[in-house]
Amino acid sequence: MLEKVDLTKKVSKEEYKEKMPVLEAKLGRLQRECKALGIPIMIVFEGFGAAGKGLQIGRLIQSMDPRGFEVYPIKNETEEEQMHPFMWRFWTKTPAKGRIVIFDGSWYRKVLIDRFEKRTKNKDLPDAFHSINSFEEQLAEDGNLIIKLFLDIDKKEQKKRFEKLEKNKETAWRVTQGDKERNARYSEYAAMMEDMLFKTDTDYAPWTIIESMDKRFATLKIYTSVIKAMEEQIEKVGREKAEQKQKGAPQMDADMRELQVSILSKADLSLSYTREEYKEKLDKLQKKMEKLHGELYRRRIPLVLGFEGWDAGGKGGAIKRLTERMDPRGYVVNPTASPNDIEKAHHYLWRFWRAMPKDGHVAIFDRTWYGRVMVERIEGFCTTEEWKRAYKEINDMEKDLSDAGAIVIKFWMHIDKDEQERRFTERQQNPEKQWKITDEDWRNREKWDLYEDAVNEMLMRTSTDYAPWVVVEGNDKYYARVKVLKTVVDAIEKRLKEE
Repeated sequence: MLEKVDLTKKVSKEEYKEKMPVLEAKLGRLQRECKALGIPIMIVFEGFGAAGKGLQIGRLIQSMDPRGFEVYPIKNETEEEQMHPFMWRFWTKTPAKGRIVIFDGSWYRKVLIDRFEKRTKNKDLPDAFHSINSFEEQLAEDGNLIIKLFLDIDKKEQKKRFEKLEKNKETAWRVTQGDKERNARYSEYAAMMEDMLFKTDTDYAPWTIIESMDKRFATLKIYTSVIKAMEEQIEKVGREKAEQKQKGAPQMDADMRELQVSILSKADLSLSYTREEYKEKLDKLQKKMEKLHGELYRRRIPLVLGFEGWDAGGKGGAIKRLTERMDPRGYVVNPTASPNDIEKAHHYLWRFWRAMPKDGHVAIFDRTWYGRVMVERIEGFCTTEEWKRAYKEINDMEKDLSDAGAIVIKFWMHIDKDEQERRFTERQQNPEKQWKITDEDWRNREKWDLYEDAVNEMLMRTSTDYAPWVVVEGNDKYYARVKVLKTVVDAIEKRLKEE
């Protein structure tokens, strides 16, 4: 790709002065239109060192309302970022609807500079490229416009610009030893650039090569490329809204049963423990958990636990017993409610990525990202297309967590319909528990069969080696609490033996 780029392209000062005012006015207008339509935009600047990324970002934002964008310079990871999965720091910076984020450097660092400096090993490259493409695909399908600009200059011009920067003591700091090394081995680094461009140039997030030897030409092409992408996205959104209006609200076929096998039906809900058995097992497991929690911290292993289940299925009780003897400084329980306005303005996984634990810590989710394929699916809060693609999106997120070293376990707290009714009634009659029961809980019982189908499909499609589902037989609370604790203890002990 790069060898075919014509780096001799230039623009005269007169032509530049003639065209820029028109482009600047158009870009400002399009920013306002995108804001009104709620289109989130990500503009990525990558390319060779000294190609002018900082300069071109400065020129681009001059035409924008500063209240509507943020610029993120991406350098070496901070200590906090190193303790999270690589994509965490980028997920947390994704834009809300109607806003623009500009990245000076990006997630491509992992397959470029880190690869060149051998921090990213060759064996890890396939997973890195998969994570990058998955990240961009998920955001693009959720309505994000992703504009990727690659600024290209040749070896001679790069060296000339480095030397000019070094002559001025106010700019000399911008040239690092790594920059010089990449210039000295320009062909080798360019080959890595080629590989990256080839593997990540997609329909949903294509690359645009910016010939940057002439700075005026580069500025005009960047403006033209950004404007064209914004115009196409505005047209696409308008077309989709018209089509949606014509179709009407999506209807769900209540009789559709995609799975012939019910995983939940295989659960033996008669399993139970006596009170004495429960106390003995609980005490033993909690003591183990107390020690293992310390080992997780010492060895910097993150743990992610997700709890889903029927209303009154025992999630809270299981979490309480799990954490009872854990150090409260080393874990966080995240109760997941309906998304607020800020969360709704982002990709649905955004709020969960923000809550993922750093190395050595534990994140427990009382209800999870699986709401997308259950509540949102059943209640019509997302389209059929959105919940169907969520299985892959969720699997990809959990793989990123696992690849970063996290232990990931998901629990489905399972009870039958009669047991749920008994617990609902008990809550209503107990003044101290009435806050736990709502009219919505009773209404959801009417959709039990729909939820059961959705849960079976969820378990089938998203239980993986790296993030398994565990169905917890929960009619007996004692049995359920012990099974959760034992599952977590066994998983940690297995990991520690592998370390």
